Amino acid sequence: MKLFITGGAGFIGSYVVQQALAVGHTVTALRLPGESPKIPLSIQPRWVDGSLADDWTAELRGVEGIIHLAAVGVSPQQATWEQLFRVNVLQSMQLMSAAVAGGVKRFIICGSCFEYGLSGEKYDFIPVAAPLKPANAYAASKAAATMAALALGVEHKVELAVLRPFHVFGEGQHPSNFWPSLKKAALAGEDFPMTLGEQMRDFVSVERLAAFFVGAVSRTDLQPGMPVIENLGSGQPQTLRAFAEHWWQHWGAKGQLLPGAIPYRANEVMRYVPLIPS
Repeated sequence: MKLFITGGAGFIGSYVVQQALAVGHTVTALRLPGESPKIPLSIQPRWVDGSLADDWTAELRGVEGIIHLAAVGVSPQQATWEQLFRVNVLQSMQLMSAAVAGGVKRFIICGSCFEYGLSGEKYDFIPVAAPLKPANAYAASKAAATMAALALGVEHKVELAVLRPFHVFGEGQHPSNFWPSLKKAALAGEDFPMTLGEQMRDFVSVERLAAFFVGAVSRTDLQPGMPVIENLGSGQPQTLRAFAEHWWQHWGAKGQLLPGAIPYRANEVMRYVPLIPS
């Protein structure tokens, strides 16, 4: 299948591009000028450099499916409300509208678990039907983008899925995120201060997440004008402390984990776990 992948050099995007090429898809990948993939790629896609705001009409001709991953404001990176809504909503819709005009029929959109926001506190396992109550600007922009994408899917009768990843980790992730910080301390023989780690989360490896996205472009159950939303996770929730202890032992760390050395964040959500269909 001929694919157009946005955010192709990002953390998740690098793995999606790698897996899409490995299974035989033809890939054109959009990246920011000067950006390199977060992991080495054994096969290179056809790279195009630019932003979502650029005119990609020529590159979209003949494309059979889009995997849309590009976004600003992904933690821990910061963006203003204006930037978040301009890129994550308006420019995303601009690209999708151009794709529809060019005859693209299948759209796989990366949402965010944080769209659920405060609503997630009310569920042991958050269903996709949970009300969206985003608690910050990034989450609000992603929720708005989801609503716009769903409406576009219905109006133009395209095959569309919004996939909401939960807590993703792996090589190439931003170094200040939890898993890379944990690994850095473990390999350096340093102690690692953390909260008590009682937060319950669903951690999913980026390799597994990429397989979900690549597999979605070939699904046979997506119907024109009937968009779907799905949570993505491992289906095996665990505490942050258990997650840290597993990897600490895996890396043979010589330092010590220090649970309770730092306080929980203000308004910390202690359980944020998706309902994953069996």
